Amino acid sequence: MRRTIEIIGSSFKMAMQELWKNKLRTFLSLFGITIGIFCIIGVLATVNSLEHNIQNEIKSLGTNTIYIDKWDYSAGGGPDYPWWRYVKRPEPKYDEIKQIKERTPSAKYVAFNINANDNVEYKDNTLSGVNLFGNSEEFQNIQPVDIAYGRFITESEFDHGSPVAIIGNEVAEKLFVSAEVALGKLVQVRGKKLQIIGVIKKQGKSMIGGWQFDQSIIMPYKFARNIMWARNSSPVILVQGKDNLRSVALKDDLRGAMRAIHKLTPRVDDNFALNDINDFSEAVSNIFVPLNIGGWIIAGISLIVGMFGVANIMFVTVRERTNQIGIKKAIGAKKRVILAEFLLESAFLCIIGGLMGLFLVFILTKILTGLFHFPVFISTANLVIAFSISFTVGVLAGIIPASQAARLDPVVAIRS
Repeated sequence: MRRTIEIIGSSFKMAMQELWKNKLRTFLSLFGITIGIFCIIGVLATVNSLEHNIQNEIKSLGTNTIYIDKWDYSAGGGPDYPWWRYVKRPEPKYDEIKQIKERTPSAKYVAFNINANDNVEYKDNTLSGVNLFGNSEEFQNIQPVDIAYGRFITESEFDHGSPVAIIGNEVAEKLFVSAEVALGKLVQVRGKKLQIIGVIKKQGKSMIGGWQFDQSIIMPYKFARNIMWARNSSPVILVQGKDNLRSVALKDDLRGAMRAIHKLTPRVDDNFALNDINDFSEAVSNIFVPLNIGGWIIAGISLIVGMFGVANIMFVTVRERTNQIGIKKAIGAKKRVILAEFLLESAFLCIIGGLMGLFLVFILTKILTGLFHFPVFISTANLVIAFSISFTVGVLAGIIPASQAARLDPVVAIRS
C-alpha cells in the first residue's frame, strides 16, 4: 500500500514538473483533451438541464394523470395534424365526472376544467389576453396552485358557483398597484363581477406552455360555465390514479369506463382521447437522445486528437528521462513500477486538461443560465464522466510510451 502511494505521488509530481517546465508545449498538447471534455460535458450539461426543466414542467401537469379530451395530444400540431378525425367528437361533459368515479375504482381524483382567453376589467383598467379557468373542486389536488396572498376557493363556493376568483401574480400586478392590494377587489369578466379572494404565487415562464397561472384567473366551474361554455371553452377532464398505480392500468380502466359512458359498441372506435402525461415524458427523453449522441461524436474526435498530443508528450518525456529510467532499473525498479509511473503521469496530465475543460463548461453554464432564464448545471454524473474519460484517455495515450520505458535495458539507458 505504501509503495502504491509513493508511485502515485511520484507520478503526480513528475506530471506537474512536466507541465511547469514546458508550459506551452504541454498546454497545446492538452488542448485537445480540454476541448473534448468541454464538448461532451457542455452538451451533456446543457441537454440534461434542458430535459430536467422540461420534465419538471411535464410533472407539474399532474403526476400519474390522464387528460380526457376530444383531441389527441400525441398527434402533434402543424399542417399535418388530422383535426378532421377529432373535430366531430363529443366534448367532455361535467356530468361525466360522477360516472367516471363510479366506473373507475383506480381513479383517485377526477376534475373538470374549461378555459378561454379574454379581457379582465377593473375600473378604468383593462387587461387583455388573460387565461380564464373554470375548475371543479378536485382540480387543486391534481394541479396544485400555491397561494401567495389570501386563500383558495372553498368547497361551498365550488358547490354554489360563487362569484369569487383567485388571480395570477402578473394579472394582480398589472391591474393593481401590487399583488397584496388585489384582495377583496371586484373585477369584471364578460360582464360578470368577481371578487378576488386570493393571489397565486409567481410561477415564472414555462417552456412547454402548460397551465400558465401567472396570467390567469381561476373561478368555480359552476360560475364559469355561465360565461364561458358557449364560447369554445376547451373542456377537459383530468383523472389522477391512486398511489403506486401504473398509468397504463389507469388508462385501461378509463377506456372501458368512457366507452361505457358513451355507449360505444365493440366495433366502434373510441370517440375520445386518453392523453397520458407519462407518454409526454418518454417522448421528450427520446428527443434528446440524438443531441447527446452528437455531443459524444464531436467530443470523440477532439479526444482522439488530444490523445495523440498527450502520447507525443510522453514519448518526449521517456526520451528525456532515459538516463533516470536506467538508474532506477539498475537499483532494482521493476518493469511494472516504471510502467505504472508513466501511465499515471499521462493520466494526471489528461485530468488536468479535463479540469480546464470543466472550468470552461462552468463558465458556459453561467452564460446560458443568464440568457435562457433556467438553471443550467453540471451534475455529479457528468463530473464522474469527465474524470473517467480523462483518466481513460490518459492511460490509452501513455500505454505505448510507458511500455517502451519499462522495456529499456538499464545499461543502454544509463549510457544514453
